[in-house]
Amino acid sequence: MAELLAARFRITCIDQRGHGRAPKPSTGYAGEDYARDLNEVLLEKTLLIGHSLGARNALVAGARYPEKVAAVVAIDFTPYIEREVFDALDSRVEGGGRDFASLEEVRKYLRQRYPRLPADAIERRARHGYECVDGKWRPLALPAAMRQTCAGLREDLSSTLKDIKAPVLLLRGEDSKLVSREAWAKTRALRPDIPAHEIADADHYVPEEQPAAVAAAVLDFWDSIQ
Repeated sequence: MAELLAARFRITCIDQRGHGRAPKPSTGYAGEDYARDLNEVLLEKTLLIGHSLGARNALVAGARYPEKVAAVVAIDFTPYIEREVFDALDSRVEGGGRDFASLEEVRKYLRQRYPRLPADAIERRARHGYECVDGKWRPLALPAAMRQTCAGLREDLSSTLKDIKAPVLLLRGEDSKLVSREAWAKTRALRPDIPAHEIADADHYVPEEQPAAVAAAVLDFWDSIQ
């Protein structure tokens, strides 16, 4: 995504708290905490592009800090996601906090977990999402932080989306297992003024499965609000 958009934008990618090489405090994984981090990072009005957790956090930041957020692209996360979907997500997160004997074992695990991801996306996740400690490969994301983050995802997002004043683009993978068609329809009814598009041939991991289509949607949206 960064490579596809770099010709038009100055791109900054961040590791969110609890993830990657960012700090991993013992608490503080609600939407407000992530949004506060964004507010501290942003030095000027910025277009926020977030996927999944990042989408939720971008919407909260856009509602709370309008002076810092020029617009938001929220990819495959909306209000009204069903409880059973979050229950399934909790189970998957619990299964991801494990050690691997080699980087190839990590790749094999990722290919099984994300069967629709292209090979280059699998390789990025393997090389940038894990580290070798005492001969074992383990996720950079802190398991306890992921559990708290998943709990925070259940917070009601409808009031945030209803109140946000910044321009917003909503994107959904046409085959998404996270954002159901019912949740998508209710979200669109909540804010019928917000442009909302489905990306064909994509499940939840839309930017990795269809990066060119997402980049094109982002550029069209940005041009439309200038």
